[in-house]
Amino acid sequence: MALSDTQVTQLRAKLEAKHVKTRKANGADLHFVEGWHVIAEANRIFGYDAWDRRTLASHCVWSGPSDAYFGAAYTAKVRVSVRAGDITIVREGSGTGEGRALTPGQAHELALKGAETDATKRALATFGNPFGLALYDRERLGVRKAKGGKPSPPIGPWILRSASGADEASFDKPSEFAGALRKAMSEARDIELLFAIWEQNVETVRVLNKSLKQDALPKSGIAPQLVSHLKQCAIALVKPGNRVNCEAKGRETIPVLPASARPKIDKSVLTISEPKRIRCKEHLRFVASQPCVICGRSPSHAHHVRYAQSRGLSLKVSDEFTVPLCAIHHDNIHTTGKEQEWWHERNIDPLKVANALWRHSRERYPVPRDKADLPRIREDRVDQRQSLAQASEDGTAGTPAPIDGANRKP
Repeated sequence: MALSDTQVTQLRAKLEAKHVKTRKANGADLHFVEGWHVIAEANRIFGYDAWDRRTLASHCVWSGPSDAYFGAAYTAKVRVSVRAGDITIVREGSGTGEGRALTPGQAHELALKGAETDATKRALATFGNPFGLALYDRERLGVRKAKGGKPSPPIGPWILRSASGADEASFDKPSEFAGALRKAMSEARDIELLFAIWEQNVETVRVLNKSLKQDALPKSGIAPQLVSHLKQCAIALVKPGNRVNCEAKGRETIPVLPASARPKIDKSVLTISEPKRIRCKEHLRFVASQPCVICGRSPSHAHHVRYAQSRGLSLKVSDEFTVPLCAIHHDNIHTTGKEQEWWHERNIDPLKVANALWRHSRERYPVPRDKADLPRIREDRVDQRQSLAQASEDGTAGTPAPIDGANRKP
């Protein structure tokens, strides 16, 4: 069968009593479903872009004056096509329509539209109860009783689908389906698999929730519980350190230490290590104080040599791999996708320049090995600033020599 299990379930559903209308015809009560509702149900079950109708023929069987009005009567034949997978299901229906209006044009329009709508309803009625098929049964077994009557059992079966959309199991009771879906979400190993399972079964959950409400059963809360369980499983997969127990009755959260209380790990010393990325604002300021390594202009920017270390997610390379570039060359190097070729064309090895700058900077701004060294290093830097200020007043202060010469390739 080309129609999905969800569509078949919806087509088997009973027609709601509130959608059944009544009018007098030849002294008898005629029960019918309005045309707009039939078209809306077709859009809901088949999809807005999965079905269409075509008027095959229309014929005016009568037209003429009717008292102070004009009247017309039409017959029409309509073909309904439903695209289900690789096949197209075709149904046809015939109908009649009458119109009465102040002008002949309006009378013909009303009659023709009525005939086409009547034919469309008869063609769609062959698909199932939601389109009015239940009204052809005198006992009305396919019509759901209005609220206050005896509730009918929920429709079924309920199909559980895998992440790929394949049918895994069928259940007659909503509670059994909900338990199986809950277990499948708990066993999902990653967030993509979890949401794939949910996407394949969410439409069935909606139908299940709607059918329970229509049957006037006590509020079970199955759908809200499944949504809550989905959120718990997603949190558990996204934040494994704050793992949530996703079992049916377990909602306990394992306590975890705050990030500030957890020991930091130096990933550069692990067996499968990651490159160490040093951050030093003093060194960046020192590099920026040097003239451009290309043209000698000042001021400069501290450019990070992008290929010095492996790429990281939104992470620059370590600050030790920085060279001074003026604004023009800094902008130019960021517009090229091949930085190594950019440096090779200029016969410069930026890593040698960065290494020399780093060694020179470390002599002026040593990196503390322990937090206990911070006060001493800060005192040394204050003394150094005071010495530079005094030298500036005496006129003996000099500017740092640019790193050049051996950095360029022969």
